Amino acid sequence: MDENSTSQEEHHISGHHHMRIHWKEFFKSPDDTLIKDTTLVEKGSLVGRIGLMLLECGTGAWRVRDSMNTISRALDITCSADIGLLTISYTCFDVDNKSYSQTLSLPSTGVNMNKLNKLEDFVRHFETENEYWTIGGVHHELNQIERHTQTYPIAISALSAGIACASFIFLLGGGLPEMICTFFGAVIGNYLREYMGKKKITLVAKIAAGVAVSCAVYFLCFKLGQLCFGWSYSHAYGYIGAMLYVIPGFPFITSGLDMSKLDMRSGLERLAYAILTILIATMVGWGMATALSLKPGSIPELQLNPLALTIFRLIASFCGVYGFSIMFNAKPSMAAVAAIIGAFSNTLRLNLVEFNHLPAALAAFIGALIAGLIASFVRDKVGFPRIAITVPAIVIMVPGLYMYRAVFNFGVTNINIGAYWIMNALMIINALPIGLLTARILTDPKWRHAD
Repeated sequence: MDENSTSQEEHHISGHHHMRIHWKEFFKSPDDTLIKDTTLVEKGSLVGRIGLMLLECGTGAWRVRDSMNTISRALDITCSADIGLLTISYTCFDVDNKSYSQTLSLPSTGVNMNKLNKLEDFVRHFETENEYWTIGGVHHELNQIERHTQTYPIAISALSAGIACASFIFLLGGGLPEMICTFFGAVIGNYLREYMGKKKITLVAKIAAGVAVSCAVYFLCFKLGQLCFGWSYSHAYGYIGAMLYVIPGFPFITSGLDMSKLDMRSGLERLAYAILTILIATMVGWGMATALSLKPGSIPELQLNPLALTIFRLIASFCGVYGFSIMFNAKPSMAAVAAIIGAFSNTLRLNLVEFNHLPAALAAFIGALIAGLIASFVRDKVGFPRIAITVPAIVIMVPGLYMYRAVFNFGVTNINIGAYWIMNALMIINALPIGLLTARILTDPKWRHAD
């Protein structure tokens, strides 16, 4: 073996397009060295590693920067960071007029609330106990977090999507036929999307394939129900429910929160990612609907009295938020807390629109505000990250149906109708982060101030 190949094997140089960083190899101090006694490069690299791990969880720029600052203060250095959707550029300074700058990037984005919870616990403990931690111990802890907070198996994620989407279509007015077809369409479509994601297939391809399969499976299930149970054709209009698992609720909400704190780079990049995802999904959905001679229409109205409807909405909202939380890789207890908050706030929102005739955007603001206020109280009791129980609770309020109807009508040149639906969607999308932001300003002094 020649010298070059030996050197490459020793240093584990990555062959990926986004080259992986083998953090342990960049720390030259012995493992038993106290972290406070390491060099500026090693301290700065630790700050960057923790920031990148947090960014990989899908949390917003404010939380990433806050955690990087906490680690920096504990290490007696100053950190200035510029954070985007996939990249962090930062500089660390010490008191000896030395500085260390670095730019780090991720190959893709995702959401992992269990990992975020573990990392926030790590940051809190590091802040108070860092004087006794060694560099080897720190890396062992971070490696354990990465190793034991992986995403759920594909089958679990697929079933969660089915439960979430079936609940979603009920909240949109669908009945048992729509829920059954939606469940199978979402399960199979999301299974394919997750499988392609595991194989590192690009974003556009996996979303397009998942949505296309979901629509096709819904249509096949509907045809089977029509043949066996005599379902009317109007039940076919629920096909939109089978693709709602692709709604990028997390980046939509966090983009608004980031921009409210003037983290414009992160906010705009997250918004662009969300819009790209929506465009791919809705365009593919439109194409499949055209191929299958489907179009948005009125689902048969449910014959339920207000009390029964409210009870079923509470159950469906709980199941929907729980399903989305599991898709966001929250542990079951975390998902249950988010689901309870979402069940109450989303049912309130829907009832305000239907029974009090409140504008949909104003009702969405109230629903998000209530979810944020409840979460602010609950998080001190349960210890979960605020974002892990607020965002899943209001993701089910994101108007995926409105966005799809807008794109469908634009596609068939019904511009006026398309504009009507897109404006309704935009008003609700704007109201959701504003509701959470208002709750955050009222209950969180750190968020309330700009310093």
